[in-house]
Amino acid sequence: MTRIPAAYVLPANADNAKPSDRIMNRNMNAVSRKVLEADGLNKTVALADGGTLTILQDIHLSVRASETVAIIGASGSGKSTLLALLAGLDEPTHGTVRLMERDIFKLDEDARASLRGASLGFVFQSFQLLPALTAEENVMMPLELAGRRDARATAVRWLERVGLVARLRHYPKHLSGGEQQRVALARAFAMQPAILLADEPTGNLDVATGQQIIDLIFELNRESGTTLMLVTHDEHLASKCARQIRLQQGKIVADVTDDAGLVVSAVVAS
Repeated sequence: MTRIPAAYVLPANADNAKPSDRIMNRNMNAVSRKVLEADGLNKTVALADGGTLTILQDIHLSVRASETVAIIGASGSGKSTLLALLAGLDEPTHGTVRLMERDIFKLDEDARASLRGASLGFVFQSFQLLPALTAEENVMMPLELAGRRDARATAVRWLERVGLVARLRHYPKHLSGGEQQRVALARAFAMQPAILLADEPTGNLDVATGQQIIDLIFELNRESGTTLMLVTHDEHLASKCARQIRLQQGKIVADVTDDAGLVVSAVVAS
């Protein structure tokens, strides 16, 4: 069954509302709920000569339920580091991150991992499939770790959804790059995450296959109502998101939102 985000649940008297009112209520509820916030994020690393390298500087952002957000910038601008900090996979030098209203860096490792597993899905450039497991088993694994008794049936359903029902028993080495990324998408969406984090998901694919994966990501995202945060250097891919956050030398230099035809640009001096 497709997950319906809490923000999309209508009030008890919604049956009597006009269709236009239903849509308005749903949209107002969805945009009112912040699912991810960063406040004053900084990341520096020590250099061998005793100096420091600043990777991210004074990052402030908030993401609301069901948004599609692209984090865009040149190589070395800090995109992947920002995504890792937002997921709690790395720790900032300064600053806070709130995931589903919880400060993740005030949690111990076990609690942080539990929150991450319950809230986030991941898609990586390098697929990150376990080579000793079949496509079906790769999708099943996080479901089984979460205690899902329907892990196999759910895995099969999602692999069928991404067009790989004939590849259930195949190992990653026997799958093309596009097929491996489809397995990764099935694995991520099968967990019904509140937020999907995708780091250069088409970076290892040819143009035609990459376009198919892009279309599939956004199709699955619309069906699931998931918040999407996408790291990319590809302007075309970024333009498919309703919001684009541009990084330059570790700073946010632009945050542009296209919401129902209204374009708002906030440009921060670098």
